[in-house]
Amino acid sequence: MKGAIRKISVNGFKSIRELRDFELRDLNVIIGANGSGKSNLIQAFQMLMAMSRKGLQKFILENGGADNFLHNGPQHTPAISMEFEFMSDSQFSKGLNFYRFDLTPTVEDTFLVNEERKYVTTNWRPYGSPAVESRLFEEREETSATGGHGVGYFVYHSIADWMVYHFHDTSSTAPMRRYEIIEDNAKLRNNGGNIAPFLLKLKSHDYYRSYYQDIINTVRLVMPFFDDFRLDVLKMGEAEKVRLSWQQKGSDFPMQPYHFSDGSIRFICLATALLNPFPPSVIVIDEPELGLHPEAIRILGELIRDAAKRTQIIVATQSPLLLDQFSIEDIVVVNRREGESVFERLQRADFDEWLNDYSVGELWSRNIIAGGTCHE
Repeated sequence: MKGAIRKISVNGFKSIRELRDFELRDLNVIIGANGSGKSNLIQAFQMLMAMSRKGLQKFILENGGADNFLHNGPQHTPAISMEFEFMSDSQFSKGLNFYRFDLTPTVEDTFLVNEERKYVTTNWRPYGSPAVESRLFEEREETSATGGHGVGYFVYHSIADWMVYHFHDTSSTAPMRRYEIIEDNAKLRNNGGNIAPFLLKLKSHDYYRSYYQDIINTVRLVMPFFDDFRLDVLKMGEAEKVRLSWQQKGSDFPMQPYHFSDGSIRFICLATALLNPFPPSVIVIDEPELGLHPEAIRILGELIRDAAKRTQIIVATQSPLLLDQFSIEDIVVVNRREGESVFERLQRADFDEWLNDYSVGELWSRNIIAGGTCHE
């Protein structure tokens, strides 16, 4: 898949002391006990997205400062390093593009960034001298010697197209329950705050309408009383805004966002993200099962499996029921050993006999897949 991550290396980042050349596939389901390091890997993706938007220092300061990111602190870890291999299918750059960087802490509790990139047939090329912000954004239009797009172009556009979805805030004041301008519909935001204008775009265009109907049909599987969204545009001064009102079967009464339960509106956001007609190159979701009915979790697993045929999926979960929807080879277990996170992809040969009698989720619950609290 274009822009997909083939391998990742992470060193010195929070609980991840060393993760070297770890293969990522189309579908990657990460499991582990609380505190094992699942969320730290997710945060590595969030940090790189911030770098692509020239927001590294803001991200670091909002999350506790540089010392908070170094494995066991600055006395044990002098710098953070990461390396990514991206798959490109461009006519100008078929093969692998590589990007790596080092983050060196400063006395101001921030980082200096030193970056390099290369194509599979070239040597490492520096972006320039260390800087307080990444130069990824400046490389977004880079061209190669042949006049096509350069490595910097592919690296930037791959990372900038990632999305880490986090639909945990479903409170009465959550953005997904409020009005949003109809123009905010280019892509579904990470918190679902523009879910209404995004769905309105799908509903209003002939090309996207079948995707909109797929979302409706999927939501009905979880909410049988649900008929359709009412995405009525409201004029507010100069702006036109819309929010997620809806209609139930057998009634013309317009239901309001507060009539959705937390689990219902979270599932709507998940279904929209996974049935997106133009999905991000990488979708990362942390604990999508929160607040969902068991049947909704089963359907969510089907959505994730199907989406992985169109884009790369990374999901962190602790739900045995969600694990039941995947193959053993899809699963990456994170354990805490001697204070560091260790990642291991499961192999079917190691569990063939167990799988004759137990599901994947049962193996996890019974700690046959070693990753419970006693293995932290």
